[in-house]
Amino acid sequence: MSAIGKGLKRRGRLMAQAVSPPRRNLDGMPAPRPTEDPYVAPRAPRLVDSPVFILSSVRSGSTLLRVLLNSHSRIRAPHEMHLRTLHVHLARDFTADAMEALELDKDELEHVLWDRVLHLELDRSGKDIIVDKTPPNTLIWPRLHRCWPNARYILLLRHPGAVVASLTDRRTDPDHEEIRAEVLGYSEKLEEARHNLDTHVITYEDLTADPELTTRGLCEYLGVPWESAMLDYGKKDHGAFRPKLGDWSETIKSGKIQSARQADPTAELPPRLTELARAWGYSAD
Repeated sequence: MSAIGKGLKRRGRLMAQAVSPPRRNLDGMPAPRPTEDPYVAPRAPRLVDSPVFILSSVRSGSTLLRVLLNSHSRIRAPHEMHLRTLHVHLARDFTADAMEALELDKDELEHVLWDRVLHLELDRSGKDIIVDKTPPNTLIWPRLHRCWPNARYILLLRHPGAVVASLTDRRTDPDHEEIRAEVLGYSEKLEEARHNLDTHVITYEDLTADPELTTRGLCEYLGVPWESAMLDYGKKDHGAFRPKLGDWSETIKSGKIQSARQADPTAELPPRLTELARAWGYSAD
């Protein structure tokens, strides 16, 4: 075989070794990683220091709130970004060691990625405040707070009975017990956030009944002047209203703020949901 042929063969063998999993023999096995004291990376610098998160249950008017905010000249509120489902995969046994040498771990790598996504979207928009309104963020608020210690939070509440009714209407062959459990899960996390974070609290009922007063309070919280154009969101481009990215009903597509559907006073709620509704200022009815 010529020298060129041997070189190509050797190169092919090295490339195969680089992309193939290592053979599992006693000499090649990596040392077991300690599980009792796993490495926790320090927080890396953030490109977006103080993003805004809307914490809410599903079916609580978060899409309406996001398009009102997105209509402001300085606020970018895109569709649901689902950051919590954006993961980093450390594909080889030694990858974690390599990242630890760079003062990174899996969680912090994901945080860096999340931060980059927000920064990219903000940079593309030409605005200076970014808002993420993905409802399931509510379920991971402690991690968001760990990722962005300077984040700001808008707590959007709706009567749990109205949320149950809305979910029931939206789903085909609804499982009523499952729906009540889902709403309770969101409500418990909202209550945790209400007590543990510095939040600006609004209700969907107030947002639809007096949108100007409510959005003025939001602008004050975010440190921007109020703009009347926020109330006429139908004149702005907010992207497509599609499933999995937010509400896609004819109500939101209308471009008009419409009255909130009230809770059914005859609907029976679990005691804990009734207790939370009262804690949030809703009457027993």
